[in-house]
Amino acid sequence: QVQLVESGGGLVQPGGSLRLSCTTSGFALYDYAIGWFRQAPGKEREGISCINSITYYSDSVKGRFTISKDNAKNTVYLQMNALKPEDTAVYYCARRNTYYCSTDYRSVSEYNYWGPGTQVTVSS
Repeated sequence: QVQLVESGGGLVQPGGSLRLSCTTSGFALYDYAIGWFRQAPGKEREGISCINSITYYSDSVKGRFTISKDNAKNTVYLQMNALKPEDTAVYYCARRNTYYCSTDYRSVSEYNYWGPGTQVTVSS
């Protein structure tokens, strides 16, 4: 049974940092690409990063967020630095049905397994 569970969200001040974790089970992490998405109230779900053997970032987080993974721990991380109020959202990790992130890594329809999400709030 494929499962993904996010953790590490919370309340942080602008300029602060958080590290999100995506703990996976039911499949071999090294065989699949994993993406991070976020959804703010009233907005569409936004793809922000993806990892297989290389990494991808959206312009909105490039230079501030870093995606990484530990295959032995079946966990993908999202280190978020220099957080801004506009980063406030529910953050989700998701698994593609392929090893490759590809140029369409931000497309929600390319992922077939999702975690329940973790709330990140950036506010003073």
